[in-house]
Amino acid sequence: MKLTIGHIYPDLLNLYGDRGNIRCFQKRLAWRGIEPEVEVICAGDSIDFSRLDLILLGGGSDREQELACQYLKRVKYGFRRYVEGGGVVLAICGGYQLLGNYYRTEHTAIEGLGILDIHTEWKPERLKGNVVLDSPFFEEPIVGFENHGGRTYIGKHTALGKVVRGYGNTGKSGQEGIVYKNLIGTYLHGPLLPKNPQVCDYLLGRALWRKYCKKVLLEPLADELEKRANHYMAT
Repeated sequence: MKLTIGHIYPDLLNLYGDRGNIRCFQKRLAWRGIEPEVEVICAGDSIDFSRLDLILLGGGSDREQELACQYLKRVKYGFRRYVEGGGVVLAICGGYQLLGNYYRTEHTAIEGLGILDIHTEWKPERLKGNVVLDSPFFEEPIVGFENHGGRTYIGKHTALGKVVRGYGNTGKSGQEGIVYKNLIGTYLHGPLLPKNPQVCDYLLGRALWRKYCKKVLLEPLADELEKRANHYMAT
């Protein structure tokens, strides 16, 4: 078996080591005897979504987001078909914001891709620090680090989790992130996946199911250290 992971615009969207999520995907596949292939897609490259089993869209500054969005608008209909067809996506921070209708910054409004019915408003006070989430999708807490000026309003969408510690989407809603079909959007850096192997395996399992039309049982890995670190942050 094999999964092809598309890393979209790492030349623009790679704040706080988001590239580490790619390494986590690779290692947790390889340790189980599943071949990982990473397709690095830089700004201006064409994107063949039919080749991709899983996509990472990382975070960037406002300027980099604006540049990335200009390129992504060229493929937004293909991206939307991919998401609506069950394509697996992890969108972090700026990538999460870009999937919405718009992001209003301090000086301008960036039109988003409109894949999710959400929007983001900039505020001068940054929301930053460690985060702990209680998520209905996972038995263990989700932990990470946030640092964002945007407040993302997700409307009727389902949140990734309830904020136990930290700020989350708006600092007031008590919610963090979003789950839509096989897409997870979140503000959590860290990188997210090495700190939360349960989230990594969730995404890998969804991608394998979609590609091979069957449930692939992912054998347990030696995650004792990760679980201890998770527990330490969560308590």
